[in-house]
Amino acid sequence: MKAWTVLMLALCLPVAAMAEEAKEEVAPKVNYITLTPPFVGNYGLDGTPKLKVYKADVALRVTGDEATKLVKANEPLIRNQLVALFAQQTTEAMNNVEAKEKLRQEALKQTQQIMNDETGKPVVEDLLFNNLIIQ
Repeated sequence: MKAWTVLMLALCLPVAAMAEEAKEEVAPKVNYITLTPPFVGNYGLDGTPKLKVYKADVALRVTGDEATKLVKANEPLIRNQLVALFAQQTTEAMNNVEAKEKLRQEALKQTQQIMNDETGKPVVEDLLFNNLIIQ
């Protein structure tokens, strides 16, 4: 009987330890916040008579529910900064793949700066263009 009890205890201890480890390893949830409505406006106002228009669907990646709340609270300020950034772009910057990546990186940098100024931490981990249409 003693041997049976010892055997049962020996089998239960690893299970309890694994359950404790599983509780500790729960990572914060990654959230993607789509800024709606999409950004639509003019760009490349460099003196040419032809009107140039963009439409950008933007999503922000954050980790945790607290970060999601912080971004949503500051969304109007983020949108304002991104509209200004998109309007400053030249025709070359919007037609070139490498330049679009630079634009994405600059948009991320400015978004993180806004969040750092407003909340004391950058919060936004990445900025993604779900769709970027230019005409």
